[in-house]
Amino acid sequence: MRALCWTGVNELSVENVDDPGILNAQDAIVKVTLSTSCGSDLHLLGGYVPTMRAGDVLGHEFIGEIVEVGSSVTKHKVGDRVVVCSFISCGQCWYCRNDLFSLCDNGNPNAGIPEMLWGQAPGGCYGYSHALGGWAGSHAEYIRVPYADQGAFPVPDGLSDERALFASDAAPTGWMGADLGGVKPGDTVAVWGAGGVGQMAARASLLLGAERVIVIDRFQERLTQVEQVIGAETMNYETSEVTAELRELTGGRGPDVCIEAVGMEAHRDGPDFAFDQIKQQLRLQTDRPTAVREAIFAARKGGSVFVLGVFGGFVDKFPLGAVMNKGLTLRSAQQHGHRYIPMLLERMANDEIRTEHLATHVMPLEEGPQGYAMFKKKTDGCVRAVFRP
Repeated sequence: MRALCWTGVNELSVENVDDPGILNAQDAIVKVTLSTSCGSDLHLLGGYVPTMRAGDVLGHEFIGEIVEVGSSVTKHKVGDRVVVCSFISCGQCWYCRNDLFSLCDNGNPNAGIPEMLWGQAPGGCYGYSHALGGWAGSHAEYIRVPYADQGAFPVPDGLSDERALFASDAAPTGWMGADLGGVKPGDTVAVWGAGGVGQMAARASLLLGAERVIVIDRFQERLTQVEQVIGAETMNYETSEVTAELRELTGGRGPDVCIEAVGMEAHRDGPDFAFDQIKQQLRLQTDRPTAVREAIFAARKGGSVFVLGVFGGFVDKFPLGAVMNKGLTLRSAQQHGHRYIPMLLERMANDEIRTEHLATHVMPLEEGPQGYAMFKKKTDGCVRAVFRP
């Protein structure tokens, strides 16, 4: 079958790879109908995640049709249309039983790698390096789905593939940021990043009752989507003094909840960004925490900061003193999508959540390298490149 593979730093190619097969009784084989790029994939492409190998198939956000099931699969059958959570969870371990699905003890067969990096291992993730399991990704014609009864969810009739696709990762990740960030009715919420996850965090905040939601970015195409589709306010950090303006909008306090949806390659004007970028390029730090720092300084005293962006290692100049002395609640996680996806599919079917606008560039899998180049450089208003095998 054809698949989009990582072949080296900033290099992708469409190659022929072996078809997946049933290896365990809980497996299913899914024929991929749509698979989308994600901002976190750019960290892999740029070589910031050191456990990639040439030939690894990328992609972790997808929808498709089940074409084969293992003997222990009871919730699905051949022909079912399903969206699959990007994180792989067994549903039986202590973490899964406590709804902490991305921390599953059994979803990552390469637990030794992240244990050396982080002390303990999270669950596995499709197409996201050998630190997260070495699982083949979804930018392919077919994909093996382990623990299919846990991670694959039936798509309601009448719900388009283009909308349901984003229930795989962007929508549950964004919802988790608002939910675990503690958004409640009447709150003011600030979201850093107007990509798919940031937009979904903003929409979730509004649906959870936030009075005001402000999304911060620099790309006008994304900010326009936020205003016209999500229904939130926007702020361009290239023309605004973000912290000062957020303080002014909130009567001098700052936002109740700040959600960072940017990650390890955050951009910012000013000397602090240049400092972070140089140190990252020289591998003196692994991640640029520019947006996280700003969120911490912007949050009101006693407020909450939730980090949704992907980080892999160590950062410099982290304002721990601000976290402690302001009495902030700082949380983070990879997405616990299994707890949210059924609800999100229902809300999508009821038109409460719209996501198809995120798929600005739909193209055949063969054009995957060009799609990722557009996505990385944000050319032609690209928010997400979506591939149709």
